[in-house]
Amino acid sequence: MPPLRSFVPLVNDGALAVRRLAVAHSALLAVCALFLCMGALVLDDYGISVDERSQRLIGMAALDYLAGGGDQALDRTFVYHDRYYGVVIEAPFILVERILGLDDLRDSYLTRHFLTHLAFLIGSGFCYLLVLRLFNSRMLALVAMVLFLLHPRIYAHSFFNSKDVPFLAMFMVSLYLIHRAFRHDTLAAFALSGVGIGMLVSLRIMGIVLFAAVLALRALDLLFASRAPERKRVLLSSGAFALVAVLAYYAVMPGLWTDPLGGIVEMLQLLSDHPNALWELFRGKRWYSPDGPPLEYVPVWVGITTPPAVLLLVLAGAVALAWRALHRPRAILRNGATRFVLLLLALPIVVVAGIIVLETNIYNGWRHLYFLYAPFLLLAAFGLHRLTALIHGRWWRAGVWSLVGAVIAVTVASMVRIHPLQDLHYNSLVDRTTSDHLVSQYATHFWSHSHSQLIRDIGQDHPEQSILIAHGDIWRQSPLLSGEEKKKVSLSYQILPEGFYSDQLVSDQEYTIRIYNNTLFRIKGRRLDREEMPEAVLRAALAGEPVTSVLTGEPIVRSVFDIYRDGEMLIFVREGYWCGGEEVEPMFLHLYPANLADLPEEKRQFGFANRGFHFWDRGTWIDELCIAIVPIPDWPIASIHAGQYEDYYASQYDVYWVTLWDVRFSLTSPEVDAGALAGEPVASSFFDVHRDGGELVYVRDACTSDEASRAFFLHVTPVDADDLPAERRRHGFDNLDFSLWQRGGWYDGRCVATVVLPDYAIASIRTGQYDEAGERWSVEFTLPDGE
Repeated sequence: MPPLRSFVPLVNDGALAVRRLAVAHSALLAVCALFLCMGALVLDDYGISVDERSQRLIGMAALDYLAGGGDQALDRTFVYHDRYYGVVIEAPFILVERILGLDDLRDSYLTRHFLTHLAFLIGSGFCYLLVLRLFNSRMLALVAMVLFLLHPRIYAHSFFNSKDVPFLAMFMVSLYLIHRAFRHDTLAAFALSGVGIGMLVSLRIMGIVLFAAVLALRALDLLFASRAPERKRVLLSSGAFALVAVLAYYAVMPGLWTDPLGGIVEMLQLLSDHPNALWELFRGKRWYSPDGPPLEYVPVWVGITTPPAVLLLVLAGAVALAWRALHRPRAILRNGATRFVLLLLALPIVVVAGIIVLETNIYNGWRHLYFLYAPFLLLAAFGLHRLTALIHGRWWRAGVWSLVGAVIAVTVASMVRIHPLQDLHYNSLVDRTTSDHLVSQYATHFWSHSHSQLIRDIGQDHPEQSILIAHGDIWRQSPLLSGEEKKKVSLSYQILPEGFYSDQLVSDQEYTIRIYNNTLFRIKGRRLDREEMPEAVLRAALAGEPVTSVLTGEPIVRSVFDIYRDGEMLIFVREGYWCGGEEVEPMFLHLYPANLADLPEEKRQFGFANRGFHFWDRGTWIDELCIAIVPIPDWPIASIHAGQYEDYYASQYDVYWVTLWDVRFSLTSPEVDAGALAGEPVASSFFDVHRDGGELVYVRDACTSDEASRAFFLHVTPVDADDLPAERRRHGFDNLDFSLWQRGGWYDGRCVATVVLPDYAIASIRTGQYDEAGERWSVEFTLPDGE
């Protein structure tokens, strides 16, 4: 083993290389450090977006799968359209959470926001390096980097949007690697760019356009190659690029590991027909996103949200490039730097044209296309590069750079003025002065992260009161509440009318979120005298007491949800730090009446009333409990069947639901004369059958749920066949089949069911239960008095 001193020169050389790199790119490091510090200071100002919970689940599922969780780890949390993007960024985010041991959700989400912003800064660093490589100007590279960081909407999204912003950053990294590959033209360089493309496509399938662009450029190189060795090198490097890209994509996509071919088919379907759909307001008209956007959708959104100076520079770069292409088309296709910029011009055109032709499902402005800001910005750099090249004289050039600096300062000022709502930035090309003009023309407050600040404002204005805020979008911010805020503020979802409630009288005070003379959101204080939620539950939440403190006694039944009764309401309760996944699958409540006449006529053939509902229709998340409240009718209920549907499958004739869990129970015991049960039964088998006046009473002690669930049959043969309904006379008996849950219940391990006998004279009775193989048991008897 060589002595340690032999490594000293290597260490010194490495330190010298790092020092030289730091000096060479000191401006890059300084800007990154400045924005990193600024991001850390404003980190808590941005709330949780609508997609962040599902994005976290993608990372959790991937890590659990890698830890040996099997396909169930993916199937339980990955829905169809979430399998094919985001893992390469979401899994590391969750890994960091687990390494740091972040048990508090507030810390988890703030860490996510910091990491998302860090990815954005890395993308800006590669923007600097790429512009420096293309145009050999540190000043131009620095300006491009700052403009990359200061797009107001993208800057805000860089904290809470882990879908589109990391994709933009990776797109910029991939552009750098592609330029490097064509510049060095080696097998290793193209393989490295293939790794970048594979990771890019794993974030969003739209990244496949860059994969196709590289192969198209390589085809041009093959066309212009004049010698066999050169053609061989092009083919080998192209093959290496494509193979590595596919392998890298497969390696970081657990959703493909079980069924690669099927996954690729689904992935391509997603490219043109994403299953998410919504109605969106655009230029005062509503349109349905699966129908494809209007022709002007993308240009208008880019035009009204991007700083005008950047738009002018993009236009200048496009004109300069088009001028060159018209005058020297063959030379442009051979020239590395110019040809690369031509690719940047083609990308937005091809992508937008593809969206229009394929009627791609996009919405929420142009956030799905934020990655196009990378080629836009590089085109702007090209335009600024050509502009400074045409201007002679040091003072004139200094004037141009000063003007660019002034534009940057104006952008910064506008971002500070609307902080932290930069995601709602509109530029001066659209009317921002007319009251509520923007909200009447465009979809605005989709991400609703600003509600976290609204929670703080309400809490600060009511320092001596406990507050409950009822609103779905506000509820989403609950993980960001600090320890003190959690003691003071509770958040609910949809059980109560929208508003905030207090343990003291609350006036009609209103809180609003406004920007550019537009009201985006408002919420008012409300009184406590509401009937939509049990008052005891609400007051417990307001007092900071556990909700379970008012759910006194044992629940009626324990299962995945514990079920309590509060007057004429059933309360479903499940512990959990938030309600999602299984907790919010469709729930059902089948109510079997003691008397079928209590049912509406159209329901009598089924024998029960259905109170099917979704959790968020009747439920909320409060005090770290999932609670759903369902009213029950005022007629006597024989028994209840409750549970949740997990999934369904369809046959040619019907749709079959798969039950995630279910439970049967009764609210009260049937009224049976104790004296009737004290005597000997009229028949005895698997169940004892007693007589109670005009009813038969079926009784079995130590009865299991399985035994209670089997169907009963009751065949009554009359003394006079003419007493039977006409349709029964050919059988010779009356058929009164029933189930225990329709006519009775299961109480403390004892099954009891009552059946009303016909009022005609009865010759004999045959009764029993069916199972899958036929009759499970049966008994035949006559009534003691011969009636």
